[in-house]
Amino acid sequence: MFKKVLIANRGEIAVRVIRCLRDMNIQSVAVFSDADRDSLHVRWADQAVHLPGNTAQETYLQGELILKAAKRCGADAIHPGYGFLSEQTEFSKRCAEEGITFIGPNAFAVDQMGDKVTARAVMKAAGVPVVPGGEWDDIDLGSAKVEAKKIGFPVMLKAAAGGGGKGMRLVREENQFESAFSQAQSEALGAFGDSRVYLEKYLERPRHIEVQVASDKLGTHIHLGERECSIQRRHQKVIEEAPSPAVNGELRKRLGAIAVQAAKAVNYDSVGTVEFLMDEQGDVYFLEMNTRLQVEHPVTEWITGLDLVRMQIEIAAGLPLSVAQDDVRFVGHSVECRIYAEDPQHKFRPSPGLITFLSTPSGPGVRDDSGVYQGYEVPIYYDPMISKLSTWGATREESIARMIRALDEYKIGGIAHNVEFHLRLLRHADFQAGALNTSFIDEHPELFSTNDCDHNEQVAVIAAAIKTFRDKTSSAIAFSTDQPATSEWKSAARREAARGTH
Repeated sequence: MFKKVLIANRGEIAVRVIRCLRDMNIQSVAVFSDADRDSLHVRWADQAVHLPGNTAQETYLQGELILKAAKRCGADAIHPGYGFLSEQTEFSKRCAEEGITFIGPNAFAVDQMGDKVTARAVMKAAGVPVVPGGEWDDIDLGSAKVEAKKIGFPVMLKAAAGGGGKGMRLVREENQFESAFSQAQSEALGAFGDSRVYLEKYLERPRHIEVQVASDKLGTHIHLGERECSIQRRHQKVIEEAPSPAVNGELRKRLGAIAVQAAKAVNYDSVGTVEFLMDEQGDVYFLEMNTRLQVEHPVTEWITGLDLVRMQIEIAAGLPLSVAQDDVRFVGHSVECRIYAEDPQHKFRPSPGLITFLSTPSGPGVRDDSGVYQGYEVPIYYDPMISKLSTWGATREESIARMIRALDEYKIGGIAHNVEFHLRLLRHADFQAGALNTSFIDEHPELFSTNDCDHNEQVAVIAAAIKTFRDKTSSAIAFSTDQPATSEWKSAARREAARGTH
């Protein structure tokens, strides 16, 4: 087992990995930018190494700097978290060259699945159903427009080198294609250093369902059930849950078999996620494979009782999987809400700044994975996530009820945030009924209205409190004008003092 692991990431995921390493009695090393000098992961790690600069391009995406830091502090492994270097083949290879274990899959799997164009081709060859589209290594605007017409509008432009909603553009009509293609290329280049994009047929109102897989270096592959991630905005997940309310036992078995088939096709050897789209007819299509830990991994941990970070570290160390497929049990239901420093009322505008007050929820079935604290300043340079709040219940209804209770307890001061938006989502009748699709937020503009019952109730409570305060103040004034200047408390005290002198 490793003695010291460097975490090439920041925020809540770095804190999550540090906690796991502490459980395993492994030393942790944090890296931090100028902006993250006072971050929680820096405070909690056993060691911390400074990366000069503020932006991700200057710091967390600088693989050579991170490798130098790992060698300087004697780390024998690097955990990339998610994002940043987690799916970069070259970084994985460089780790191997330097004799440092990359806590993730082998470079071949990262290369095959990290490039979305290659992943589609590999999955088609393995017999995995894929969304209709094309696999082009590189395509120019003219050729892309021709292919889009063949596929038929609407189409989705996607970054070949990444995911997470970056470099994605929906194009409904031909006259929108040129500007969308340029925007997708530009965003892909900025996010992944690779401007290549590809095309897929856009499925109207699909559900986004993903399957967690785990594979060791001995050739054992299992799945850990599915998650539903249909509640999204700008192709980024907002709420996740496990299991999916749309998946029954038979479909779960089929999706799990397809996901394991996908993992075997690339000789996978870590934890990972195979993502699918389900259309309104119930047909499922391979979307992509994320060769890393997912943001939403806590919901799978809740219902399986397994520690996915620990599993990831043990696999990287060459240990066999701690469970077999027949040992995996799914108990209850879990929901996760991503808490962000952003303003939903103004197009989810980021809200960096000082957190002047913070009171986080707790109690039965509540977990808050966070990287912030009261007095922490949310920087402008990175994703403005505050925490991942997740709950567990014996049923979907109980896990939702606990999430509503937890969100009601969550108090954040000094910055805008999306807690109230999550409450409106969870209380929506369609969400509670499980009637979900990836356009859910766009289809329900009432989610952005503050003129709802909850808001009116809050106003009424505040008004009642003000009236009660004024009534009490008025009574006190009236009482003081009719009574002697000395209060009864003072008079009684003086009488007791007088008795004591005799």
